[in-house]
Amino acid sequence: MPAPTSPFVVPVHDVMHRPGEMRERVLEFDAPERLGESVASVHAGSPVRIDLRLEGLHDGILVTGDVDAVADAECVRCLDPVKLPVEVEFQELFAYSPDEAFDFAIRDDHVDLESVVRDAVVLALPFQPVCRPDCPGLDPATGEKLPDGAEPSDREMLDPRWAALEGFRPDSHTD
Repeated sequence: MPAPTSPFVVPVHDVMHRPGEMRERVLEFDAPERLGESVASVHAGSPVRIDLRLEGLHDGILVTGDVDAVADAECVRCLDPVKLPVEVEFQELFAYSPDEAFDFAIRDDHVDLESVVRDAVVLALPFQPVCRPDCPGLDPATGEKLPDGAEPSDREMLDPRWAALEGFRPDSHTD
């Protein structure tokens, strides 16, 4: 069990074993560590807000949440830094007793949301973020950022290995 000081650990003693009981909570904290390891991620220290609804059931507590954060990314076309809003929902059942039928269990009258929130946020991050949908990107020949509305130059790049054959032209009257 993680330390109770973890911002992801929520006490649930007030809804335990009370089917039909519901509580709403808001968690606001700075991300204790980076969420995501790809081109886009929520960096450690970035603000995270989680709106929670805890519902008591016969088998456990149903936790529903909305996570709001901001991811830092790099545009895959032009390599400019980008801030992306992350808004994702999750829902998970935390069982009263650890059992194979449930992935998560209540421990010491607390639920630990870290892995649930981490999975939801990481899966919501874009695989190839762009600064805007019409980003022209970089010129493949020069590597310079293209101005808005510009198209990459269509000049043909000649492979230097074939340069010796550039002047070769077959005779047209040879059989």
